Amino acid sequence: MHESQLRRTVYTAIGVLILCVMLFPVYWMLNASLQPSGNTLTASFLPLDPSFAGYRRAISEQGDNLITSVIIACGTVVLSLLVSAPCAYALAQFRSRWVGIGLLAILVSQMIPGIVIANALYTAYENLGLLNSIPGLIVANCSSGIPFAILILRSFMVSVPQSLVEAARVDGAGLLRAFVSIVLPISKNSLITAGLFTFLFSWSDFLFALTLTTKGGVRPVTLGIYQYLGTQVQNWNAVMATAVLSAIPAIVLLIAAQKYIAAGAIGGAIK
Repeated sequence: MHESQLRRTVYTAIGVLILCVMLFPVYWMLNASLQPSGNTLTASFLPLDPSFAGYRRAISEQGDNLITSVIIACGTVVLSLLVSAPCAYALAQFRSRWVGIGLLAILVSQMIPGIVIANALYTAYENLGLLNSIPGLIVANCSSGIPFAILILRSFMVSVPQSLVEAARVDGAGLLRAFVSIVLPISKNSLITAGLFTFLFSWSDFLFALTLTTKGGVRPVTLGIYQYLGTQVQNWNAVMATAVLSAIPAIVLLIAAQKYIAAGAIGGAIK
């Protein structure tokens, strides 16, 4: 075996080992969710006698929370893209020194700790009556989704040929029609990339859910799992089943949109 082949084999083995170590908690979560008993300390390494009692309990007790999270995440994606897409295109078309300052401000906004934003929103929401509401959580999640989406979309829209937009304008299309009919279809990969990551940000949010919901009427699944831990310490199969169910949407979306993510991430670097 040549030295280069040996090196590749060693690197591959190390990579597989690291991957197994990183994925082991995911496997143990799935294994524990299939155990017939609630105690994970006595769980076998393989679910030789799988039980779906934990999933039945998780769906009955956490099903509403999963639906709430889906509504909040989808609403966050829609609102974030509605705001960020035209903003990103405007920043891509303007040729001014103020554009760089605006992009820097957007980047700085991403560095503000979430707890600072959550505390500020709590005071505003209390006056506006948006506490314990799905629209309130959607707007809160957009505070991190919109800046990220603007940066992703703007890096791609800079490379959109202006001649295409000008041709549409010559044919009688207005600015809005040209943007919707020309720019957005070309930017499909970056839109999917921005939308997917915005969905994941919202789906995994815990800080806003904990801060902006003081009652049990609106409870995302992340907060549901947190509160579940205090009441189900003897039924870890139900807790782990809830965690598995909450991970399924993210896994499915990442697999389905994998090629779009790769194209959207590098699209802005190719002209």
